[in-house]
Amino acid sequence: MDFFNQAKAVRMRNVHEKYLTADEDEETVTQDRNGSDKRARWIVEPVRGSFEVIRLRSCYGNYLTASNERFLLGATGRKVVLSKPARLDSSVEWEPVREGSKMKLKTRYGNLLRANGGLPPWRNSVTHDTPHVSDSFLWDVDVVEILVGTATPAPAPAPAPAPAPVTTPPPHRRPSYSYSPVSRTSSEKSEEELTVPPPKSEGRTIYYHIADEEGHVEEESAVGYALTFKGNSVEQLTQALQEETSMDDVVVCTRNPLNGKLFPLRLQLPPNSGTMHVVLVPSGTS
Repeated sequence: MDFFNQAKAVRMRNVHEKYLTADEDEETVTQDRNGSDKRARWIVEPVRGSFEVIRLRSCYGNYLTASNERFLLGATGRKVVLSKPARLDSSVEWEPVREGSKMKLKTRYGNLLRANGGLPPWRNSVTHDTPHVSDSFLWDVDVVEILVGTATPAPAPAPAPAPAPVTTPPPHRRPSYSYSPVSRTSSEKSEEELTVPPPKSEGRTIYYHIADEEGHVEEESAVGYALTFKGNSVEQLTQALQEETSMDDVVVCTRNPLNGKLFPLRLQLPPNSGTMHVVLVPSGTS
């Protein structure tokens, strides 16, 4: 990958505006907003002399490693850790794949490096997972140290000047309706203004809790975690909550107001955009 040919050290920023970071325990890989910390700096090592496949070495001297250990039972993805094997193998090898201006890092077995969001313990965790449509696989890569060749050394490039502040305001979003410039009488204008449709809703708020394998919900008296949802089907809501929580195979339930029991949502959501309270229950829970 040409991008890494002149990179001696890089830092990697994800969609959550956090940097890939080596934890102080020298075993855990996490995400942190402090990109100036030395723990967010990774040394680039080409494998067999080619930058088509690379290793990333942390400030502690150990390597970004795709392990075979599951991160959580019932959730997709396996742990990404720091290790320093006696013999460097394919678990510490990553293939850079360009995606527009961003990068994906692929393991030798086809999984992609993923920055997880959502709730703890997913929040700030890093896993490798099978490819699917998600921004969590995309990384902005900043070169923080240039690799200078020994045969024809070149001076280090001057730091790029800070971009000039934008003095012109950004264009306003076009309204969802507009008036025709044709001249009208005052009575015609009044009638049209009364029939102009209101701006579209930004979606409904979904508050959700997560049940354990026995269907128990901790701190159910609290409001729960919130998600803004614009769809109208249970299938769309289930997919959005799975993406938000990184959970797999869950059933979206609501509680019967008469007896307090949970029952699965079916078909469509209520037609209005009112707030809803749901519970995520792992599949197979009685």
